[in-house]
Amino acid sequence: MTASVNHDQAALWNGGSGSAWVDNRVTLDQMFVPLARFLIDRARETARQVPSGRLLDVGCGTGGTTLALCTALGEQWQFTGADISAPMIDVARSRAAHARAPVEFISADAQTHVFPPARFDLIVSRLGVMFFDDPVAAFANLRAAARPGAALHALAWRSPAENPFMTVAERTAAPLLAGLPPRVPGAPGQFGFADRERVGQILVASGWDDVTLTAVQFECTFAQADLRAYASRLGPVGQVLARLAPQDREPVIDALVDAYAPFVESGKVHFTSACWHMAARAPRL
Repeated sequence: MTASVNHDQAALWNGGSGSAWVDNRVTLDQMFVPLARFLIDRARETARQVPSGRLLDVGCGTGGTTLALCTALGEQWQFTGADISAPMIDVARSRAAHARAPVEFISADAQTHVFPPARFDLIVSRLGVMFFDDPVAAFANLRAAARPGAALHALAWRSPAENPFMTVAERTAAPLLAGLPPRVPGAPGQFGFADRERVGQILVASGWDDVTLTAVQFECTFAQADLRAYASRLGPVGQVLARLAPQDREPVIDALVDAYAPFVESGKVHFTSACWHMAARAPRL
């Protein structure tokens, strides 16, 4: 794994949060199928202009989106997935080997990893770029890894207010749990890129051209049977719950599951993901 200057995020994603994502990878991949399809459509647009090339997936997690992109674009393209989480990269490599997919997965902090210069024709990310402690440095590093004229397409969460499903656990658990950390606007984390103007400034300051941010939303689902594990393992609430004794943890989880009831219908959980589509292009020579 390459060195990271973002020690808090490295510890988080190589510890409990990384393990939670590994354990819930099937649910999470199912949840975010519409987001993956969106990025596949953007990738196909690029492939129509660049029939063969190299793609980098930033914050690739356990590799679901990277592997879907590989299937969609085919053998004319080469694929690399990068993530700060070594446990998730281990799973991604196993999945690629099982699928016999020609994808390279690297455990790396995309802010500091020394990618080959001017290597990638397309850089994508599904909810993986909000965690850098110095986002300008990170996107400058990615821009240096992009070939002249290469495209960037990334999805990031909009505000907590626009994503009520994603805040159910925190709102419900706040009066029940001590030590639940407050969200800090703009800090590395899920909603770190909620401010459209700030994100646009980050991309421009890091040297990208043709920057646009478009509000998009996706209707997402997963099985109701997976809700308890989702509610109890993921996010800031999951981190606090992991430190509790079972007799203290289970009543809180019961309350969380009940709080998600408005989103449950016919055995499935339904919610809207409100995101920014961040698009840009590396400067042409």
